[in-house]
Amino acid sequence: MIFRKDIGIDLGTDTTQIYLVGSGVVLNEPSIAAFNNRTNRVVAYGYEAKKMLSRTPAHITVARPVVHGIIADFEMAREMVQRFMKSPRIPWSWSTRVVVGIPTNLTEVERKSVEDLIKESGANEVHLVEQPLAAALGSQLNIEEPTAYLVLDIGAGATDMAIISMNGIVTSKRLKIAGDYLNNEIVKAVRDELKLHIGEPTAEEIKVAVGAATPQTERLDIAVRGRDVSSGLPREQLVKDSQVRSWLAKPLKMIVEGLKDLIESSPAELVGDIHKNGIYMCGGMSQLRGLPELLERETGVEVKLVDEPLTCVVRGTGVIVEKFEKYRHLLDNFPTLKI
Repeated sequence: MIFRKDIGIDLGTDTTQIYLVGSGVVLNEPSIAAFNNRTNRVVAYGYEAKKMLSRTPAHITVARPVVHGIIADFEMAREMVQRFMKSPRIPWSWSTRVVVGIPTNLTEVERKSVEDLIKESGANEVHLVEQPLAAALGSQLNIEEPTAYLVLDIGAGATDMAIISMNGIVTSKRLKIAGDYLNNEIVKAVRDELKLHIGEPTAEEIKVAVGAATPQTERLDIAVRGRDVSSGLPREQLVKDSQVRSWLAKPLKMIVEGLKDLIESSPAELVGDIHKNGIYMCGGMSQLRGLPELLERETGVEVKLVDEPLTCVVRGTGVIVEKFEKYRHLLDNFPTLKI
């Protein structure tokens, strides 16, 4: 038992990660909960709930309480985070201080819901930091210098992009086009073109196994099983990487256009810095084959994949809680948004 513990949390659409001062990243679980509609109780969460996705009886609902980085179901999210906070890897303490990474451009109501959620999950003191700032710290970028860095965080629910200079976000943009959106495009394309019904887990499997943003030297394919559209019976179908690449082209183009818009709306001096420093990419979707090459070709700026892109946001919150006084000015510092 300790008097106070300091933790950093990345409450993502796909995964929830927790950083404990002195131990590093101690929890990395899917942000999924299974809810029993008869008893009104959460029966599973994290990896246990993910196994149930698209495989449950009618009285059990498996859902993501966080959608596009925003809390969609407060009660379910609270119970899930409470369970995570009670993990045996996180010691009990009298007091808990938490720094949470949140998407850019949230409304005051959306930020307040995150703060309330973490407080009701057992924290005494809650501070919010925008995810691109946390990602920059987790990637060991020197954001105190008067030079600009462009951080591109492509997660499961949202794509966050921001230009950072002198300890602050100069301009930012958030798109609801990310990993889950690409999965839905694959589900629709397999149904329309291959006449096969598949679920989200299979679409994710296709994306990881053969998905690419640009043509690859190695030809890839994967055998997928689903329900035939016309007969309703099980069927196996071979899916090639060239097919998946064509299905993903449109959403990837929307991400490219969003990135171009951000750069075009930035001050000229900062654009010069970005050309010199490059674009730093992180998040789960950043590992899609050929994506750095596609962005580099379209923008003319070098694209660098950060070390450990899946955990850079939670490691950034860890940097803040470990040196809290040094980085206190980065916290709870948001512009007023009109709803």
